[in-house]
Amino acid sequence: MTSPLNETALITGASTGLGAVYADRLARRGYDLVLVARNGAQMEELAARLRAETGRTIDVLPADLTLAADVARIEQRLADDAAIALFVNNAGMSLTGGTLENGAAEIERIIALNITAAARLAIAAGRAFGARGKGGIVNIASVLALAPEMFEGVYSGSKAFLLNLSLALANSLREQGVHVQAVLPGATRTEIWERSGKDVNAFPADMVMDAGDLVDAALVGLDRREEVTIPPLADEAQWTAMQQARLAMGPGLSRREVAGRYRVAEAA
Repeated sequence: MTSPLNETALITGASTGLGAVYADRLARRGYDLVLVARNGAQMEELAARLRAETGRTIDVLPADLTLAADVARIEQRLADDAAIALFVNNAGMSLTGGTLENGAAEIERIIALNITAAARLAIAAGRAFGARGKGGIVNIASVLALAPEMFEGVYSGSKAFLLNLSLALANSLREQGVHVQAVLPGATRTEIWERSGKDVNAFPADMVMDAGDLVDAALVGLDRREEVTIPPLADEAQWTAMQQARLAMGPGLSRREVAGRYRVAEAA
């Protein structure tokens, strides 16, 4: 998706990892940028390089998206800046250790970032873009949305939430000219592993994708207007079959009568 003149992409989690790669790729596609993350110094360094290499206008907005006031500032920018035509909802974190090894503060923090902030900003972007009749929202979820038995359940649950939200927003905004894409990376070589005390090198090498390859593939999916993009999944028919099976259940999910297998057998 090459940007028409004067369009801007707002990217959260833009200081490192996938967010920084999205910044690089989108600037080279002709987008001006608004970069959002906690680390202002890292973003300034990235912005300086991209300004020099691409000539694009790049704003840096330091923000901690676990804080409601900072989320509100980014919501307001999405609402007020009519040049923003693409929102990359990338900011996220994982837990250190397993679900049962974390306390209330850690659980509240990951939910604040991965669910509350992600939902508020996606909805704010959808509302703004819908009113303008154009725009794109890229929600960075995870293949763990489809594999809750792997690793800890709060992170995978947050990504399942984001996948569900993406599908619902895509359905709501499609006719308003707004495209919503959920990207489901597998294990990808970014800083999130070190921050959560995990060693990405412990995985077999053929399971870990380069961040640049991941973003490049996700952008191909965006150009094709895919609503769900799973870069590591070679057999697309598996995803299609899963979706078809899920949708086929729809008519039977809410009925007046209890399913026969739950009826108490009457005494003879």
